[in-house]
Amino acid sequence: MNQQKNPAPYLLFSIFLIAVDQASKLLVHKYMEPGFSGQIPLIGNWFKLHYVLNPGMAFGMQLGHEYGKLFLTLFRLVAMLAIGWYLVYLARSGAPKGLLWALSMILAGAVGNVIDSTFYGVFLDNAPYGSPTPWFHGQVIDMIFVDFWEGFVPDWVPIWGGQYYSTPIFNIADSCIFLGVCSILIFQGSFHASSAHHDEQESDTETVEEIIGEDAIPENPETTSEITNVTTEPYPAEEIEAKTENSITSLPDPEEEEENKKENI
Repeated sequence: MNQQKNPAPYLLFSIFLIAVDQASKLLVHKYMEPGFSGQIPLIGNWFKLHYVLNPGMAFGMQLGHEYGKLFLTLFRLVAMLAIGWYLVYLARSGAPKGLLWALSMILAGAVGNVIDSTFYGVFLDNAPYGSPTPWFHGQVIDMIFVDFWEGFVPDWVPIWGGQYYSTPIFNIADSCIFLGVCSILIFQGSFHASSAHHDEQESDTETVEEIIGEDAIPENPETTSEITNVTTEPYPAEEIEAKTENSITSLPDPEEEEENKKENI
């Protein structure tokens, strides 16, 4: 069995990422104007800060159904709890550290967007017009814009064909989910290999203990050397022959025993 790990460092890492995500969103909301008028170039004309509200899923995608936003928020809540429980379970089961760090990033992203969807409609008053309630209908704040393509999608592309699109605008929570999932997909082989290697080493150790027995291993190393010397040094051949002859000659003669009995009678 793999050695258990303390889930606290991974949960604290998730909390740190959540704090960074929420701080960036609140700063953008307070100091930036939405849309192109408040856009701030960071690196050239392709990496920018662009304040936009996202009523749907990650990377600017949306659910068009009337109750799509409510369903999405509830789904995020369930996913957040499930990921948190699974992270603690894997840590206590001795999962590889890389897998645990990746899951902590996914957990941070899920929680970050859940906070937006659950509370921003009330505290930032950004719920879409006509929402049945501001609770669970808050819009997620996106601001990271990697602008390397925009234009019309060809008509032959299913669903999106003939429409105008640009590269998605996202936030730190989306980035955490994306990086966490990519890490698991790319490095899952090494995660399984390290876990299998650890299990194999423990299995070999248990097999040796089963064969020789724990009691057969003396605790004192000096005793071990003495036992080894006694059992590995053979008797000389001459000494063995002499002992064999003495044992044979020392056997009593049956005829002499009979005569002694008669004399005694």
